[in-house]
Amino acid sequence: MEDRTKLALTAMRKILRATEANSKKLMQETGLTPSQLIFLQILDSEQETTAGHVASRMGITQATTTALLQKLENAGMIQRRRGEKDRRQVWLSLTEMGRKVLAIAPDGVHAQFHQQFSALKDWEQIMLVTALERVADMLDSGHLDAAAVIDHVAELAADVPSRDE
Repeated sequence: MEDRTKLALTAMRKILRATEANSKKLMQETGLTPSQLIFLQILDSEQETTAGHVASRMGITQATTTALLQKLENAGMIQRRRGEKDRRQVWLSLTEMGRKVLAIAPDGVHAQFHQQFSALKDWEQIMLVTALERVADMLDSGHLDAAAVIDHVAELAADVPSRDE
């Protein structure tokens, strides 16, 4: 039984190390965190959308979305536009700089995982999700807010240099 515990802990450590390596590579090549990259990718696929829609797609809070939005806007990667009919509505879109950063961004663990997970049979996907949820419960993570973004350092989620720095 002890050996299985070690195997499980080793597997979790491998997952953490892979996400850490991915985050470092992404930061070195683009200056972005995985959360910021996914934010940009959503804007790229949507062309123009609201912060609420991005928050919903990423599974994050409005406050986290606002922090990501401000950092990416300060870095010149996204822009805001007030709605023409309803001035309270704010539309987000990529800038040319945001598109350039996306073009050089490496495919990360999210893309790799999505591709391989999607290829699994339904019963395998359900089994994996159930097992991972069980592990999360075993680690008493029920009180933690988490999005479907693998970002090894949560406090870096909104960290990108601004144009003024």
